[in-house]
Amino acid sequence: HDDNNNNKKKNGTNGVSSTATGNIVTTTGQKLAEHIALIPILRSGLGMVDAMLELLPNASVHHIGMYKVLGQNPVQYFNRLPKDCQSDVAYVLDPLIQTSSTVMSVLGILKKWGVPKIHLVAVLASRKGLEQIVAAHPDVTITVGTIDEELREEDGVVLPGMGDAGDRLFGTVDTSVYDEALLHPSKRKRSTDS
Repeated sequence: HDDNNNNKKKNGTNGVSSTATGNIVTTTGQKLAEHIALIPILRSGLGMVDAMLELLPNASVHHIGMYKVLGQNPVQYFNRLPKDCQSDVAYVLDPLIQTSSTVMSVLGILKKWGVPKIHLVAVLASRKGLEQIVAAHPDVTITVGTIDEELREEDGVVLPGMGDAGDRLFGTVDTSVYDEALLHPSKRKRSTDS
């Protein structure tokens, strides 16, 4: 079919064309990037990996572990990026963006690694954190589920927020803060007077 061959030539390797007989229609679309990397920020980003792998089953997963120290720059404690970047695009997965310092550190790491395109995916973000990311990294695409307006200055917690996403994901809450009756039985204190 001539139109189909013209589409293939016009779109090059980015175009995907198909033809079939019967009830199937000829279509032209876009092909996904060849090498996609998912970069969950440990620990909380792990909760987003399975859903992203359902959408992008051929993506590779590389982990970066960061933790925050109040009043200081985030600390990297784990990095499993390959030595040489073979990825066309990296999807950074972090459910909660508060002050943005952790995400900004990871974006800097990925740019030094050499990935040409970065997409940040989050469930919840503070407006202030998003504004800082956009100002520092205008080339990064950002997808966020919802934005909270308030960011508590003394500790960088977004309000109303969702609490510590990693603690929620792994059930590692500080039991001294919560009513023990509301905790999962495995997290309750063991009674010694039985």
